[in-house]
Amino acid sequence: MKHLFFTIGLLALVGCKDSKNAETITKSDAVEHAVAVANEHHDDEHSDVYGNAWKEEIEMDNGSKWQSDATTNEGAQKLQNTFNSLTTSTLQDYHKLAELLNEDKNYVVKNCTMQGPSHDNLHIWLHPLIEKIAALSKTETVEDASKIKHSIEENISGYYEYFK
Repeated sequence: MKHLFFTIGLLALVGCKDSKNAETITKSDAVEHAVAVANEHHDDEHSDVYGNAWKEEIEMDNGSKWQSDATTNEGAQKLQNTFNSLTTSTLQDYHKLAELLNEDKNYVVKNCTMQGPSHDNLHIWLHPLIEKIAALSKTETVEDASKIKHSIEENISGYYEYFK
């Protein structure tokens, strides 16, 4: 239940760009809050930085993939490319990966124009990814970073299971 309230709160704060009047924000309060939560709780039972419980919440569009906008698809592709382009063996490598993934995630957040159920399901996918990237940026061991990286990989590739 705590996770549900946090998700709803995050959705309210991290809303996608709804018009040309929206300001470009590199780091929103919601993202900073996600970093704080990930730092404090990524090793407890309420966080899912090591897993993908979001797959239990996300829905299909009447059995089909959700139609997403071009910039969201571009952002997802950027996440995939960044993830696949870096070799990680040191803690510094993992932190660099988190930094680059965070930039790609910010691109998705800032440029999304989706609305309605597809947008709602996008946030079910996006919220845990925000937590995972934040946790990866603050992890203190290579072992922990490796586990989080694996979870991020499943999250990023999961985009293509639910969106077109």
